[in-house]
Amino acid sequence: MGFADQRFNVNLSILFTELPLLERPAAAAAAGFTAVELWWPWIDSPTPERAATDALKKAIEDAGVQLTGLNLYAGRLPGPDRGALSVPGEESERFRANIDVAAELARSLGCTALNALYGNRVEGVDPAEQDALALDNLVLAARAADRIGAILLVEALNKPESPLYPLVSAPAAVEVVDKVNAASGLGNARFLMDLYHLSMNGEDLPSVIERYAARTGHVQIADNPGRGAPGTGSLPLEDLLDQLGKAGYDGWVGLEYKPGDRPSAEAFGWLPAAARAAR
Repeated sequence: MGFADQRFNVNLSILFTELPLLERPAAAAAAGFTAVELWWPWIDSPTPERAATDALKKAIEDAGVQLTGLNLYAGRLPGPDRGALSVPGEESERFRANIDVAAELARSLGCTALNALYGNRVEGVDPAEQDALALDNLVLAARAADRIGAILLVEALNKPESPLYPLVSAPAAVEVVDKVNAASGLGNARFLMDLYHLSMNGEDLPSVIERYAARTGHVQIADNPGRGAPGTGSLPLEDLLDQLGKAGYDGWVGLEYKPGDRPSAEAFGWLPAAARAAR
């Protein structure tokens, strides 16, 4: 096994960002990839004009790539925010307003995974209040995902880079997944296993894979240290992905790494061109 046996997609919110949004799908296709994923592209608007979503849809379709994952509205990302769904007040309302918009965009492109970032702790707000709000909003998102035949992803981030984010371990994220599935009765919430974030938290990655591969709906990778391409750090990513495959995971692996001081098109040398198109 090895990298050539994986199904990779390119995250267009961290790679090819030197290009305007609508040019990125074609750039990914030119690099040999046939699948892409995105954070919510309009950080200032959970409900953009229809012309904006139509233009993105057309750019993806014209490029001939498949959108395989889409983040729900998450506030200023990149930036200080790490999601909106657990933040009381305006941000939570913006998340709720986004759910059907994001789900419709995903449906129109055959995208079957929506990622809902939990949100930072807010000073002066009881964490239990935030967690109750989060569960309510995640259940709403799970129902919307179910209506379009999609899964809802819950992601663990890393504490050094996201010190106010409460889900900074695999068990913490999986616990939320279980609560959402119990509350919704749908069973479509899944764990997003980002190997970079988990490594930054010092977790035992082979153990995480062993415990949670069956609960995992999506995997993302970057090397550590540096959050660069595979081979720029010390993570045994090829071995870890092999272990995931042997544990039964056959889903997408999102390339969510920084290209470094070079154009994004030059950041894929670790992966043979013949292995970039999804199989």
